[in-house]
Amino acid sequence: MPPHLEPMRADHAEAVLAFELANRTYFAALISDRGEEYFARFAERHAELLEAQDAGRGASYVLVDEEGAVQQGRFNLYDIEDAIADVGYRVAQAVAGRGLATAAVRELCRLAAARGVRTLTARTSLANVASQRVLTKAGFLPTGPTDLAGKPAIWYTKGLTGSLTGEP
Repeated sequence: MPPHLEPMRADHAEAVLAFELANRTYFAALISDRGEEYFARFAERHAELLEAQDAGRGASYVLVDEEGAVQQGRFNLYDIEDAIADVGYRVAQAVAGRGLATAAVRELCRLAAARGVRTLTARTSLANVASQRVLTKAGFLPTGPTDLAGKPAIWYTKGLTGSLTGEP
């Protein structure tokens, strides 16, 4: 089976933590570092994501490889309310640039639409050109400036009404 999204589960915690730690330096070059407290309290944060998922306020997915190993990425819908959700994602450095992030964001769009979400928003720093390309290829449109952890960033929006495919 090719790389694909799976809903995040409690038993993914160890693999997701290993993914975050293995890619920490890579991520910190593109976005703000999560900080020591995040890693020290990872089990608690993972449980909170699963609680939000169970309550319908969020949906978290892991990108698994051909063997089902969680090591390629994570994709999330945050703050689901009034048919609007925020998108967040991280892809491992080892698989960056292969189109996996774009394919997974498109799949995330389909999953969001199936949950009744009609508008997705995302933001990325001006320095993260790769993420800007992913969002654009997945059909998101830039909607204005913002900041992300104190850095200049761009808001992106995608309407899901009329298309469940995630395609632009």
